[in-house]
Amino acid sequence: VQLQASGGGSVQPGGSLTLSCVVSGLNLDYYAIGWYRQAPGKEREGIACTNPKDSSTYFADSVKGRFTISASGVANAVDLQMNRLKPGDSAVYYCAAGLPPYSGSYSDFVSQCRNGLGMYNWGRGTQVTVSS
Repeated sequence: VQLQASGGGSVQPGGSLTLSCVVSGLNLDYYAIGWYRQAPGKEREGIACTNPKDSSTYFADSVKGRFTISASGVANAVDLQMNRLKPGDSAVYYCAAGLPPYSGSYSDFVSQCRNGLGMYNWGRGTQVTVSS
């Protein structure tokens, strides 16, 4: 199993970037995909997840309305479209995959996304820097 996040870079505040997570060895029809970020000196934050069971999504308040998650044009990949970027979005971004909660409940899915528990497959990160 491999996950590879790409698309990071430097952008000015207000700009946009699209990160892509290419997955091999897992069928994304069955695995939830999550995007996480970690800035220096800060805890890892679960920012966006998608659940293939019911196509539901979760976005952290810090990115809601600015970030979207969608299937990529590349097979077995998921994109994170980031708009209206702020300096506070600067971090290393990771994608992760895991089976969605057996319960099927949205609250369990959100919990899984937020804390990353159950996301057993992680890719290397890609750096995003937002500065003027």
